[in-house]
Amino acid sequence: MGSRFPSHQLSNGLYVSGRPEQPKERAPTMSSVAMPYTGGDIKKSGELGKMFDIPVDGSKSRKSGPITGAPSRTGSFGGAASHSGPIMPNAAARAAYTTSGVVSSGGAGSVSLKKSNSGPLNKHGEPVKKSSGPQSGGVTPSGRQNSGPIPPVLPTTGLITSGPISSGPLNSSGAPRKVSGPLESMGSMKNPASAVIHNQAVTVLSQDDDFSFRKNFPKLILWSLILLFVMGFIAGGFILGAVHNAILLIVVVVLFGAVASFFIWNTCFGRRAIMAYIARYPDAELRNAKNGQFVKISGVVTCGNVPLESSFQRVPRCVYTSTSLYEYRGWESKAANPTHRRFSWGLRSLERRAVDFYISDFQSGLRALVKTGYGARVTPYVDDSLVIDANPGAEELSPDFLKWLGERNLSSDDRIMRMKEGYIKEGSTVSVMGVVQRNDNVLMIVPPPEPMTTGCQWAKCIFPASLEGIVLRCEDTSKNDVIPV
Repeated sequence: MGSRFPSHQLSNGLYVSGRPEQPKERAPTMSSVAMPYTGGDIKKSGELGKMFDIPVDGSKSRKSGPITGAPSRTGSFGGAASHSGPIMPNAAARAAYTTSGVVSSGGAGSVSLKKSNSGPLNKHGEPVKKSSGPQSGGVTPSGRQNSGPIPPVLPTTGLITSGPISSGPLNSSGAPRKVSGPLESMGSMKNPASAVIHNQAVTVLSQDDDFSFRKNFPKLILWSLILLFVMGFIAGGFILGAVHNAILLIVVVVLFGAVASFFIWNTCFGRRAIMAYIARYPDAELRNAKNGQFVKISGVVTCGNVPLESSFQRVPRCVYTSTSLYEYRGWESKAANPTHRRFSWGLRSLERRAVDFYISDFQSGLRALVKTGYGARVTPYVDDSLVIDANPGAEELSPDFLKWLGERNLSSDDRIMRMKEGYIKEGSTVSVMGVVQRNDNVLMIVPPPEPMTTGCQWAKCIFPASLEGIVLRCEDTSKNDVIPV
């Protein structure tokens, strides 16, 4: 064509203006193979099977044509990239991918040319990698071909741990799936006090630590008195029948009544007399106390490493807690324990614990560690701060009381019950009796090696009583102001 404007003819016969473009260097011809899902079969894993000289099943693989340099103006991939699904309009990628799924929209950018995968692309235009086993470290080479389930994603903290990343089901992004429902550990979390019982730092006290006149009275003297009175009754009855003289029998009855009255008096008022004895015992000053000296210290309590919580009221930061449940047994009622007698109160449940704590002496201001934990011998004289009388036959039980019974698998049938709870919380004022021990500038109060006796209190008709271990005396803390520490 004669024209002053240069023109040239295309390969399809169309004449266009302008000079023909200079031939550019063509990009190297590459091919990509779309591998189907292998299900872990090494014979279908392509190059992996060739590495082990295993014949590869290539019946389902197909190859794409050569890759050209740049994409055409029609919006399709440049070159002969083949797809078995519809291509979304914004999935523009410069590499030749062979996929067997739908290309998701919104992906842009350049990717490696060596990737060949069988599966859907993610929203960034990158194929979702598949693996038939766990992948280490989260580092994925650009030329890896994998098949199998999606590997889980490592936590974002970067912490390297041993064992599997997750043992539950995975969601579509590879992260552990959140499953709703009860946890396996809820059984242990139902009662938080169960974990405290098995702690070595906690001393679990029993009913034997309570004051008992029968326990303190010597068994030899008790059985001797029983034998003497039996012999006196036999002799008095024989004389009364033989000579009709009742003087001996009357003397034996009077003596028996006097001794029985002493026993009943000490059983009912023995605990109160011991608390009065502890209150009269003089306080010592820790600064002047010698190593191995038995002392009584009064001061403010501070929790140690393992604080306690009361069982029913849930009072936090305690150093001593006691919750007991008693039942009254009538003529046809059930027994609370094997030794429960009729027409009396019997102990059904007891939760009593103590731990190490600190006490600040009022006299000197020094601070001492009281060793009442780790199985130490403790004799508590702590007033009850809560007393609940429950009669299911006459009134409805409170929800908190029913919940407390249910957590301990205790029945709430027609039984007359009484709950008592006492505690020593942080900031309370207590009196401690024990032996001073100094060890590397650490001042401690430890249990004495032998029980301490109170002696006879003849003015109150109280027999001697023995105090074993560390003695704790605390009045009702609910009525007193707690000192903040």
